[in-house]
Amino acid sequence: MNNPDPLTDRYRPLRTSYSDTPVLVIDTEADPHEILDAAHQRIRAASDLLETLYCLCFKQADASDIPNIVSALYLLTQDGHELLEVARQRLPKTNAG
Repeated sequence: MNNPDPLTDRYRPLRTSYSDTPVLVIDTEADPHEILDAAHQRIRAASDLLETLYCLCFKQADASDIPNIVSALYLLTQDGHELLEVARQRLPKTNAG
């Protein structure tokens, strides 16, 4: 019989990690509001970056900047998404009706 490992159940590695050994994890037992705040921070940073890019004149941009921008946006939005998933699981269920 396989017993679940309490550490791997509690600490969920972020999917954006590029190594075999997770360095960045989400504490699934943290206060859901703290998790939501972390998600909000990342999604807001991605949104602000997109707004900045929308307002910039791309004549001054270098093509080599595009992969850097995409990578930053991916990390921010993916981490924010995963944090939202954990917070959603932790928040109490409400009955509609």
